[in-house]
Amino acid sequence: MKISIKDKSGAVVSERELGFEVIADNSKTQTVHDTVVAYRAAQRAGTHSTKTRAEVAASGKKPWRQKGTGRARVGRVSSPIWRGGGIVFGPKPRDYSKKVNKRVRRVALRKALGERIKDGEAHFVDQFLIAEPRTKAMIEFLKTLGLEGSTLLVTGELEPNLKLSARNLPYVRIATGSKVTVYDLLESDNVVISADALSKIEERLGAE
Repeated sequence: MKISIKDKSGAVVSERELGFEVIADNSKTQTVHDTVVAYRAAQRAGTHSTKTRAEVAASGKKPWRQKGTGRARVGRVSSPIWRGGGIVFGPKPRDYSKKVNKRVRRVALRKALGERIKDGEAHFVDQFLIAEPRTKAMIEFLKTLGLEGSTLLVTGELEPNLKLSARNLPYVRIATGSKVTVYDLLESDNVVISADALSKIEERLGAE
């Protein structure tokens, strides 16, 4: 598949053949689902915790004698059926991460990027030319490309001026070509990829 690469003014400067096969049909959707679920699961801290009856700070003394009071027998006040007692089957710290094979992640990345290209939501530029860190320069750059809504900028290396120009715009996110994920590509309304970032993505997708 050929793509058009634009400059900062939005004019097409060259065309380029993608270094990987784009999946633009209805197949491989399950790989995208599995990869996104695994990514979001890995973001969970898993630090929630409740105390069992053995961990509750309470006296171990028997509240009243076993027989003769007319009340139910009780061993200790940390019993789960008592207010302030332990929690039965409550959450404990755990790892929520799920394993997804590298081959599946590569196929999912091809599929996600192919869908964005097919829908006209992926844009390619030769480079991000931000001479000085100015939010206004970033806004003008997005307007030149005709982009509205949330935007993901994928660059080869994390450039300081680019990062500083976009940090005050909540609808603009930045990722590098070597680390961009399927979730990143799908979360934003638009994706803008620089030529050097595309080369890094092609290296990731070309390795088997």
